Amino acid sequence: MEPPLGTIAVPVERPPLRGVFGLLAAVAAVGALAAGATAGVATTPRVLAIELSNDINPVTAGYVNDELGRASDGGYDAVVIVLDTPGGLAESMRDIVKKELASSIPVVVYVAPDGARAASAGVWIGQAADVLAMAPQTNIGSSTPINLGGEDIQEDLRRKVVNDAAASLRALARSHGRNVRWADAAVRRASNLTAQEALDANVIDIVAPTLPALLDEIDGTRTVPKGFVLKTAGAEITEVEMSLWKRILDTIIDPNIIALMLSLGVLGIVVELWNPGLVFPATLGGICLIVGLYGLQVLPVNWAGILLMLLAAGFWAAEPFVLSHGALALAGAVSFVFGSLLLFDPAGPAYQVSLSVAIGIAAAMSLLLLLVVTKAVQARRRPAEVGVSSMLGQVGEVRRGGYVAVRGELWQARAAGGETLPPGQQVVVEQVEDDLVLVVRPAHPPDESDT
Repeated sequence: MEPPLGTIAVPVERPPLRGVFGLLAAVAAVGALAAGATAGVATTPRVLAIELSNDINPVTAGYVNDELGRASDGGYDAVVIVLDTPGGLAESMRDIVKKELASSIPVVVYVAPDGARAASAGVWIGQAADVLAMAPQTNIGSSTPINLGGEDIQEDLRRKVVNDAAASLRALARSHGRNVRWADAAVRRASNLTAQEALDANVIDIVAPTLPALLDEIDGTRTVPKGFVLKTAGAEITEVEMSLWKRILDTIIDPNIIALMLSLGVLGIVVELWNPGLVFPATLGGICLIVGLYGLQVLPVNWAGILLMLLAAGFWAAEPFVLSHGALALAGAVSFVFGSLLLFDPAGPAYQVSLSVAIGIAAAMSLLLLLVVTKAVQARRRPAEVGVSSMLGQVGEVRRGGYVAVRGELWQARAAGGETLPPGQQVVVEQVEDDLVLVVRPAHPPDESDT
C-alpha cells in the first residue's frame, strides 16, 4: 500500500531475532549464577545445641523451654538437647515434653557425653523428641515415678501414679515408632539399657560418638509423626548453656540451701528483736528469708513441714524473753529437724534436706540461743550499774580545790578521817552523801617509815 500524499515513508530497521535471544540468554545466565550463589549460602543448615546436664526442676525447665522457643523463632533448621540428667520433678518434665511436642522445627535429644544418662524424667524428654540418639557409653531408663513419695505412698495411690506414668510414656514411644513394651517396663520395673542395647531394642534411633557425626548421619531422615525431613549435614552448631543467673537460681533451690536460708532469716530477725536498732541483722535476715521463700515457692512442699518450722522459729524467738532454761530452745531444735525432713517430702528423695544438715543447723541455733540466755541471766544477777551506788569502791585521783576525778567525772570529796588530800593521790570511794559529796580514803596507806 502506498503512503498517503504529503507523508514521507521512513524505513524502520528491526533488530535481528538472533540478537534478542542472545541478550535474553545472557540475562538468564547471570540470574542463574546469582541464584546458585544464594542457594549455596542458604543450604548451610543451622542447629542450636542446648546443654542440659542437671536435674529437671522449674529453673532448668524454664531454661530449656526458652531455648526451644529461641530455636523456633530464630530460623534454626533443628534443635538438639544434649542431655545428662538423673531425673527430677514430674511437673517440670511435663513442661519440657509439651514444648518439644509443640515445636515447629525438629527436636533431637542426644544423651551425651560418654558416661551420661537419661534417667527417670529424662526418658520422657528423650521419647518426646523427633530423633532420640545416644553416645556409645551412656544409659537410659529407670523411670519408676517417685515424685509423690516413692514406696511410702499408699498402694492404691501408687498404682494410679504408676499406671498414669506408664500410659504417658507408652504413648510417646508409640507415636514416634519406638519400643512400646520397653517404655512400659521402664516405668513398672525400672528397666535400664545401655546405648547399644537401646538401639537393638528400638528404644532409640541412633548411636553416634559426637554431635557433628550425629547430625551428618541423620541428614535426610523423615521424622515420625511430624514428617520433618532433617537437613543437618555439615550444620553450623550454636551451643548454649545455662546463664550465671540461672545457675544461681538452680543453686538456691537446693533443699539444704533453703533450710539454711530460712534459719539465718529467723536468726537475723530474732537478734534484731533482742537489740533493736542494729539494722544489719534484720536486713540480712530479711534477705535470707526472701531467698528461702523463693525456694519454697519453686519446689513442692509439705504444709506439716512448714508449720513445724514456724513453730521452731516461735520457740527460738521466745526463749530469750521467757527464760525457760533451754527448754524452748530444745523444743525449737526438735521441731526444726522434723520440719526440715518433712518440708520437701512431695518432691521425692532427690529433693530432701540432709539429716546431718538439719541437725547441724538446729544444734547451732540452739547453742547460740543458750549462750545468749546465759549472758542474760548473768546480767540480771549483777548489781545495778547505774546511780550513786555504782560509785562505791571506785578508785579516783585527787585534784585541786577538793575535787576527785572518778570515772572521768569531777566530784566534790572529803577524806573519811578529815585529813587533807594532796593532789595526785589515789583514793577509794567509801560513801556518797546526800549532797553528792564523796567520802574517800587513801587507796594506799602511807608507809610508817615515812612519818
